[in-house]
Amino acid sequence: MRLYLQQRPVAGEAPRFVQLALQQDLLGGWTLLRETGQVGGRSLLKREQFLEHEAALKALEKARDLHLKRGFQVMFAQGANAPY
Repeated sequence: MRLYLQQRPVAGEAPRFVQLALQQDLLGGWTLLRETGQVGGRSLLKREQFLEHEAALKALEKARDLHLKRGFQVMFAQGANAPY
């Protein structure tokens, strides 16, 4: 599952983005990847491990909701049950 969120650009600046991805690892756990940065610039990647899919999905939804409150918009969602 993957979500790409982006803010509207401010005059003269590239827009900021957030990419959230949920991946299952080889041992049955789940990894939430959070990439943030400015389009065309540097980005920061953080990884968070979870044992259960439900906990990882809740963390993804919480991060999504937080960024939506900050003015980001969902630009792309991929996955069978992509949360919009």
